[in-house]
Amino acid sequence: MEALRREDPRRFGRFTVLARFQEAASAVQYVARDTGTGELAVITAARPALAAVPAFRRRFQAEARTAERLAGGWVTPPLETGSQETGEDELLWTATAYVPALPLAEAVGIAGPLPERALRILGAGIAEILSRVHAGGSVLQGLAPGTVLLAEDGPRLTAFGPLGAAAAAEARPGGQLSVRLGYLTPEQVAGREVGAPSDLFVLGLLLAYAATGRTPFTEGPPEEAARRIAEADPELDAVPGELRELIAGCLAKDPAERPTAGTVAAELALEGAAGLARGGWLPERLAAAVADQEARVRALEAPAEAESAPGTAADTGDIGEDRGTTRFLNTGPKPSESDRATTHLALPQGLPPAPGASPAPLPAPAHHHTYGSPAPYPAAALPPSAITAPGNNGNGKSNSNSNSPMVTLPLPPAPAPAEGSATSRRTLIAIAAAAVGGLVVGGGAVAAIGGGETAAATDAKPPAPKPRRTLPGQPPEPRWSYSHPASESAPLTTALWRDRLLVVTSESQASAVDVITGKRVWQRADAAKGQAAVVAGDLCFVASPTEFLWLAPKDGTVVHRVRYADGFTDLPDLQVGRLAGHSGTVIWFTGSRTVTVKAPKPKKGKKKAADKKVVQAYFFAYDIVRRTEVWRTQVPAGRAPGTPLYRVVAERSADLLVRQDAVTLTAAEVKAAKGKGSIRSFDQQTGKLRWTKQYGTAGPEAAVTGDEDGVLYAGTGVHLQSFEADTGKPLWRVDGTAGSAFGTPLVAGPVLHTTERSRQVGAVERESGRLVWRRSTEVPGIGSAPALTLSSSGKTLLASDATQVTAFSAADGERLWKFQDIGAAEPKGATVSAPYRTLAVGAHIIVQRDRAFYAFPVA
Repeated sequence: MEALRREDPRRFGRFTVLARFQEAASAVQYVARDTGTGELAVITAARPALAAVPAFRRRFQAEARTAERLAGGWVTPPLETGSQETGEDELLWTATAYVPALPLAEAVGIAGPLPERALRILGAGIAEILSRVHAGGSVLQGLAPGTVLLAEDGPRLTAFGPLGAAAAAEARPGGQLSVRLGYLTPEQVAGREVGAPSDLFVLGLLLAYAATGRTPFTEGPPEEAARRIAEADPELDAVPGELRELIAGCLAKDPAERPTAGTVAAELALEGAAGLARGGWLPERLAAAVADQEARVRALEAPAEAESAPGTAADTGDIGEDRGTTRFLNTGPKPSESDRATTHLALPQGLPPAPGASPAPLPAPAHHHTYGSPAPYPAAALPPSAITAPGNNGNGKSNSNSNSPMVTLPLPPAPAPAEGSATSRRTLIAIAAAAVGGLVVGGGAVAAIGGGETAAATDAKPPAPKPRRTLPGQPPEPRWSYSHPASESAPLTTALWRDRLLVVTSESQASAVDVITGKRVWQRADAAKGQAAVVAGDLCFVASPTEFLWLAPKDGTVVHRVRYADGFTDLPDLQVGRLAGHSGTVIWFTGSRTVTVKAPKPKKGKKKAADKKVVQAYFFAYDIVRRTEVWRTQVPAGRAPGTPLYRVVAERSADLLVRQDAVTLTAAEVKAAKGKGSIRSFDQQTGKLRWTKQYGTAGPEAAVTGDEDGVLYAGTGVHLQSFEADTGKPLWRVDGTAGSAFGTPLVAGPVLHTTERSRQVGAVERESGRLVWRRSTEVPGIGSAPALTLSSSGKTLLASDATQVTAFSAADGERLWKFQDIGAAEPKGATVSAPYRTLAVGAHIIVQRDRAFYAFPVA
């Protein structure tokens, strides 16, 4: 990091550093201020020596993209992921809004094991995240007591892959990346490939630790920890009886016997973690510690001279360095080698360990840090083992013999542990020794607690006041409102870009509105009639009728453009249809062109037949970061003269489940399908059509969506029915309102939110179809079913139709408020009849009706 200090010690893009947060063998974290909004953020910066390894860069960026895809709920939305040149090095970093929270390891040290209700919320929240990860056929490998945080409103996850949960990372010859993890599963001990059940095993370890203050495989010599993981029964006697069977199921030796993440979430909190956490969930001691942490972190915004007052750390000699406005605090001696145990995995060229590769235990620092994940690791919430972890020698390698201390924010020691909170030296050493067989949760915690660390006295600012409650039924005060100019054509599409910009396209141009201030920041005629704004690295991607555009988010400048005539030279006159969907860096869309097929030469004496015009249609996958076509496959052209319109209803690890809009089906296609709708499966890697299936009596226009388990939910008459996607087997049915029909449901963790034309909105269990709640928006009239949007926290469900926006509590269906507005009148006084639309962005929703936009705070 020397190059960074020399070039610009205070800035990461738009973020100004206030204090160094944490330093480890592989990353440095800072608390910073967003110069655009004034809000606090946490910056995680990779060490340049590691960032120089292609394998590391790919892992770092992949885990950041995973965080972006998971943003919302219990994953704090990332603010920005960037890279910048610092001399000869390239610096990789991520930024996320600061969230006051304690790591699980420290929370247990402060207040002892969590009570059962808190355990349920913790486990359900993590399981909901895992369920979303496993939906795409991925494995998280980011769980550890230092990567799971306890915030005021629920748990948070800060790591999204093996780098995020790594105890250390090291560059090795040949472009290899060595990662040391702090846990093992039975399949890893046996040298088998890690899969989704591996995440459930680690979740079981975490819950057992949170319930008892120790891992369930602690007893015995450290060198036999791996054997105990593979063979011994877990020690769960101290786990609350209601949870013992579920945790034991997660810890089953056979991965096939472990429950799915969705099952765990439903059994722990049927109403969802957010619903169960309503009204607070942390024990009083932990809630106080979180509040105290927030006050002290916000005190960093105080003038720097306040920190040099007599009696502060600056006056005691504990400050190791002072470079500009970046402050450091040296704390604690090193842990002994007997307190260290981790797992070593070699990751050549950024790929996961090869199947069958057996990880070999190696001694390494027993510390935790978030790495490559754009989620915050709050200041006072550092796990004690992180405070005493070894330093770094500047080349990306852990220096276990160095006296270089860890550095953290100048915060006071954690409150003294409660009696019986499992913080004795014997317990901590046992936990650390068991790390190779489960989790590193202690390590140098004894040294840190007794190390005599010095606090820096600051004038702490009180936490920001919470938004005021409104009268029942009344919407909250909007944070801002924006009216699209009447002199310009009306909006056609609206989309969010990275929770920073609201991109609005019209017939004449595309424009961007800052979601924090509600001010328009740029407009660009090139992107007129464009489609959804999609994140493409640091750029905003828009598909116009003639070309793909990559715009600079700051001012809308066109950075790249690919005209369809240039990007698809073998398909002249290609017409690109609506985007079918996108995931990560890949978009899917349909395109078509008309070609002339010459008639064959007639036989002698016969009249020549006329040439025919034939429409050729294709389904494409395109990488918007690499700006290259991934694959294409030819598909039926559909109804002339347009392009067939597809929508991805479910993305799985092996395939995409796609349906075609009914308006683009030919009469012959509808007749051949006997009035039923069809779902097509396309191979993710090649685009090859794998199969086409129909489901029950679901028609071509029926509402359909899918989930991560390969289950489809489709409207069948007045019913909503679930089916196994691969077999078409019916699973359950929910009866709707007589004479009504279901609209597109919304998957949300263990539940499915439903909507009907009769203005009924509800929630059912995804696994069983059991009705959880059903309420009316109390809007008269008929028409399309309300469109559903879930707030980023998962707590508020918004139903939008042509009349109003209705807000419900997602947990129990309590109607919270409604919003109606006449909108902005057309220039000639035409009546505004456009329906309402809602988009979730951070702690707000943006409501649109035609030209009018409002930003409302929501839970």
